Amino acid sequence: MQCVQDSDILQFIINNGIININDIQNSMEAMKRKELLEKHPYKIWQGKDGKWYTYIPDGEGRKLKKRIMQESIEDDVIEYWRTQAENPTIKEIFEEWNDRRLMLDKISNATHLRNKQIFNRHYKSFGTKRIKNVTLEEFEEFLEEQIPEHQLTAKAFSNLKTITRGFLKRARKRKLLTFSSDELFQELDTSETDFKKVIKEDYEEVFDEAEMPIMIEYLKSNLDMVNIGILLMFVTGARVGEIVSLKHEDFEENTFKIRRTETRYLDQDNKYVYEVKEFPKSQAGVRTAIIPEDFFWLARAIQRQNPFGEYVFVKNGKRISTQSVRMRLKRICQKLNIYHKSPHKIRKTYGTILLDNHIDNKLIMGQMGHTDILCTENHYHRNRKSVDRKSQILSSIPEFKAN
Repeated sequence: MQCVQDSDILQFIINNGIININDIQNSMEAMKRKELLEKHPYKIWQGKDGKWYTYIPDGEGRKLKKRIMQESIEDDVIEYWRTQAENPTIKEIFEEWNDRRLMLDKISNATHLRNKQIFNRHYKSFGTKRIKNVTLEEFEEFLEEQIPEHQLTAKAFSNLKTITRGFLKRARKRKLLTFSSDELFQELDTSETDFKKVIKEDYEEVFDEAEMPIMIEYLKSNLDMVNIGILLMFVTGARVGEIVSLKHEDFEENTFKIRRTETRYLDQDNKYVYEVKEFPKSQAGVRTAIIPEDFFWLARAIQRQNPFGEYVFVKNGKRISTQSVRMRLKRICQKLNIYHKSPHKIRKTYGTILLDNHIDNKLIMGQMGHTDILCTENHYHRNRKSVDRKSQILSSIPEFKAN
């Protein structure tokens, strides 16, 4: 017996009037109307004048709507929410893209927060536009205008392009756009000269030859939990987030494995939460840091800190956060009359010392957690010598001597 296909049965039923296709369509439309009306957050009510009222969301607020017939006010509500679904705002598409990436574990809570901050800084007004109504040319002009308006550096503009590319790809996938993000960025009229150039002096970026011995001596003379962590950063170049995430199991003699880092994000109460992420900043960040011989004692001092706890750096039963380290370093710099530098500047100091001493590139990359020596050379190498020391070096050159 030949098998009859489901599609053939359905067609037979429809052709013979057993099911009325118009009734099905009407029933589906009624269900859709009911679904959209239930989604509406505001009450629909009849006023004393006999007219029907409700509120419709309008930007950050709401707008009062009035109609003679109940069906008419319901039509307005349905049209609003149908438009929302079929032509969302740029902000809604961004939030969908950003939240979805977090849900799929493609980004961390910290990256999710950073994306929101970048979007809110630039898209506060433009983000309220309906995405189908914005042309390629309008997107181009908007992005180009952000550079002078916010005095963006090349890096800051790159961050803006990254989130824009991301949510536009999401919109394209939902068939809300007629152009691609690639088309948009190919058409941008920008050049290196457009971006703000930030000049950072050496004294702002690294601890110089005079400052570092003073810092080291102070830390050694005031060895508590936080100062031990700062000292460990000076002699290994580890990131502050990697230091505060260390466990006793990571240490072996004068080495320690770097396998974690701290991440920060805003919770539902808009407060910062500091958590440990079970992976460092990048794949290259997975490494074994080496403590120099003259600081072997530091490894032993660390072993005595919180010996029965999970994490090494703990105070009052709680793991020390990166913020605690930052504030301590700031206070020490003030106390020693040294220009305030963040924990990352300790890392730059370490990278500079390795490069100045012509250490093997592979060793530098291993200690720093970099995949390319050019990253260390271009972004971490600064001049630590004082003006007097530079003058001595230049003055010792035979060609610059008077006789």
